[in-house]
Order: sequence, then C-alpha cells, then structure tokens
Amino acid sequence: MKVLNFIVFCLIIINLISVCVCAYDKFASKKRLRRIPERTLFLLCALGGSISMYFTMQIIRHKTKHKNFMIGIPIIISIQILISYFIIRLI
Repeated sequence: MKVLNFIVFCLIIINLISVCVCAYDKFASKKRLRRIPERTLFLLCALGGSISMYFTMQIIRHKTKHKNFMIGIPIIISIQILISYFIIRLI
C-alpha cells in the first residue's frame, strides 16, 4: 500500500509541475521570453502529467493549433491508461 501512495504522490507532483510549466510557457510566449522546449513538455506528459497538461492547454488555449500536441498528448494518455490497466490486473 505504501508503494501505491508513493506513486499517487509522485503523479500529483508531476501534474502540478505540468500545469505550472504549461502556464509559464504561455506567459513566456506572450512576453517574448525564453520558452520551454516542446521536448520538455512531452517529457512531462510521458512522466505522468499528460492529463493535466492536456486540460491546461485547453483552458488557457496554448498549443491547441499544434497537431503534435493535439494528437500526441491523447496518444500518450491512451498508452498510460493501457499500461495502468495492465499493472492493476497484475496486482
């Protein structure tokens, strides 16, 4: 049970980081500041922040015209759901 709590804690943290990074990138794009690389945004998604990143992008209208993000993040979410399903089945 402690392992599950740790995983949930890590997912909460990575999702909070994903929201902050996405919001900062939107702010930086408006102010013409140094941007967050797309590779970093996708890495955060792959590490577990995909759902919060996707909803944050929709809410603040950031990167919603980029096909890489609008197709890539739902694919990452789908893969994560499948992996979670199989892990739960093993437990």
